[in-house]
Amino acid sequence: MYPTAYLDYIIYFHVDRDYFECHEVLEEHWKQQPVTTRQAHWIGLIQIAVGLYHHRRKNYTGALRMYNKAKQALALQSTAISNLGLDVVELENVLNKQIKLVKTPKEPFYDFNLPIKDSQLLDACLKRCEEVGRKWQILTSPVLNESLIHKHLKRNRKDVINERQRQLQLRQQKRQ
Repeated sequence: MYPTAYLDYIIYFHVDRDYFECHEVLEEHWKQQPVTTRQAHWIGLIQIAVGLYHHRRKNYTGALRMYNKAKQALALQSTAISNLGLDVVELENVLNKQIKLVKTPKEPFYDFNLPIKDSQLLDACLKRCEEVGRKWQILTSPVLNESLIHKHLKRNRKDVINERQRQLQLRQQKRQ
């Protein structure tokens, strides 16, 4: 019922607090769709993860920008996001709290849980955890692991850079 990439997003979000991977897995899913049929609700979820990633790294400007964009996406895509088993009103409330935290940089960073309202979504997450050899748990304290905080700096980006170069060349060819 739910795409595997979405279940992986939720697992990265709740189990690992790895917002970078949340972004990666859902963006890849979104980009696999034909450009003309890409579903905009995925963008809002991606923006939430990116906002949290920036916030945890104390990039308050980037976090605020992403949280605000995510709120706009929630407003425009509330039905689609609700159909993904999330409580949209509660998610907006949580984003508002994060925005207040960002605007008060001396306040510590806090993770939050996605407000899952559909028991079938939770069951699917539990099943997916079993499939990938993970234990479902929802962390209650912030993860301050340096490898998660600075993941974009520490990973091998060769494939990403090569793909961006390939896409640039394709665009240049189309212009000629």
